[in-house]
Amino acid sequence: MILSTQFIYADNGLSGATVRDSVRLEEVTVTGSRPAVSVNSLPMSVTVVGSKQIENRFEPSLLPIIAEEVPGLFITSRGIMGYGVSTGAAGGMTIRGIGGSPTAQVLMLIDGHPQYMGLMGHPLADSYQSLMAERVEVVRGPASVLYGSNAMGGVINIITKKQPDDGIQTGARTMYGSYNTLSAEVNNAVRSGKFHSYVSLSHNRTDGHRENMDFEQYSGYAKSGYDFTSNWKAFADLDLTRFNASNPGTEQAPLIDNDAKITRGVTSVSLENNYDKTSGALKLFYNFGDHNINDGYAAGEQPKDYRFRSNDRMAGVTFFQTYNFFNGNRTTAGIDYQHFGGRAWNRYPDGGEDAGIITKSFNEIAGYVNFQQILIEKLTLNAGIRVDHHAHTGTEWIPQFGLSYIASDNTVLKGIASKGFRNPTIREMYMFPPQNPDLKPERLMNYELSASHQMLNRALSLDLSLYYIKGDNSIQTIPVENGVKNMNTGKIENYGVEFAARYIIDRYLSLSANYSRLHMEHKVVASPEHKLYAGINYAKDKWNLSTGLQYVNTLYTATENIKTKTEEKTETFALWNIRAACKPAGMIELFAKGENLLSRKYEINAGFPMPRTTIYGGVNFKF
Repeated sequence: MILSTQFIYADNGLSGATVRDSVRLEEVTVTGSRPAVSVNSLPMSVTVVGSKQIENRFEPSLLPIIAEEVPGLFITSRGIMGYGVSTGAAGGMTIRGIGGSPTAQVLMLIDGHPQYMGLMGHPLADSYQSLMAERVEVVRGPASVLYGSNAMGGVINIITKKQPDDGIQTGARTMYGSYNTLSAEVNNAVRSGKFHSYVSLSHNRTDGHRENMDFEQYSGYAKSGYDFTSNWKAFADLDLTRFNASNPGTEQAPLIDNDAKITRGVTSVSLENNYDKTSGALKLFYNFGDHNINDGYAAGEQPKDYRFRSNDRMAGVTFFQTYNFFNGNRTTAGIDYQHFGGRAWNRYPDGGEDAGIITKSFNEIAGYVNFQQILIEKLTLNAGIRVDHHAHTGTEWIPQFGLSYIASDNTVLKGIASKGFRNPTIREMYMFPPQNPDLKPERLMNYELSASHQMLNRALSLDLSLYYIKGDNSIQTIPVENGVKNMNTGKIENYGVEFAARYIIDRYLSLSANYSRLHMEHKVVASPEHKLYAGINYAKDKWNLSTGLQYVNTLYTATENIKTKTEEKTETFALWNIRAACKPAGMIELFAKGENLLSRKYEINAGFPMPRTTIYGGVNFKF
């Protein structure tokens, strides 16, 4: 378990002595257990990235921020801004070597609602903007008991913003820098009695550091809520993203006119209750998307005579309720239902369309019970079971068992054994030449021990996790006599260690670091064997200065495959970033940041060299 303490200080503006006392406050998370509970009572590893950590990065996208802050998490990239879609896309996420590109083994959530494409079965990385996030909670390890398919590697849950106090707050931020990169955002938060709302709009664009790598995006988020009583609350939200992305192809095989126009949206309605002995929620959500992709062509070839089109949807209902049946008990029971699918086809320049690549949809329903009980003083049992039924692949049982022991006021010890699984996607079963409708679910077991310790009057927090993962039935694309085919032939055997530390030296200065070591018996791309991040933050009066160094060693950009004659390729690199901000007036903040200041040459996606040093500057307004 790794907790952010920096945001406690930064959000409250406390004195040095009070900062250290504030760490004593019990942290809660909503992701590891559907109602909010103390992280000390959960057996799994959870990282919380707070609002100030997000705001101080001056980063439009959330993913680069959490990639630095969370040990064991790695996210692929290919340029200045924009992850893109289809062949050559980045934004692939792995936790402890589980995930990949496209990301179907790590589940993205917004306020607990699953986020993935109905046909393709994975999220679009460009949909997750920092403007909407109050904080991000990351469960490192399987969370399939609560969240079902796709959560076999872990969960990334974006908790959206809302105005906590009565009043109106308005903010704006604009940033400009290398390669004609522009980011602009405006937001407004309101609370009046029982009503609250939050609205934000943003525009991001760049020419990119390579020719034909431009990116442009428009995003909007709106949320409104009403507190009927102190026990009953409701809110509704809408998130829309529209982006145009160009892919120049690899340096070895460049492409012309490989462009994508994507629209993604999600809307939800939630009704929540909270009493002394029971709490829960009823949530309805709907995700949708429209995709227009030109696959492009190589120099000397003729342009494709078609454009790929698809639209998809995912509708769902989540209901859960937690009861305290007796002293020290917390039992949560829930039901999840999802309907997902869509249509894909090719459209031709004369307006004609083919018969369609696929029109398909499935239903999935699940029920679960999670039992938390204090056995003896300071020892908590956490056990759960989920039964998940997919209309095509059938029924899956998912168990979880863990213990948490508060050894002292400053030390917590934990252990967990948990199962993760993932159903094959419609794309894997029915679309394009590797398709195989006979695919079975992927499965793994995760075994983990962790410890958290605080010292120096709790100014220094230390966290350590050890894990072992064993899995099979992983879906791989295998060469066969007449081409390639998706098959359940892959195996997983990973083990490693994760460490994190945070030291609040005084009210002005704090240090943080995290490290992960991953060993994979069966190598996968986008999962480095070593990942280290160390940062320093200094804030005094009108100034805020921070710097961070990220070191990545043995990142696999390609793995050896004798059948396809692919050679293993790895990358090792160090990235140094600096950020500085000054408030010349109460409402205005000027900032600048530099990235890859060592001007390292490296690749994350094979064939896509990353930019060297980039510089940005901008201004924040808050009133």
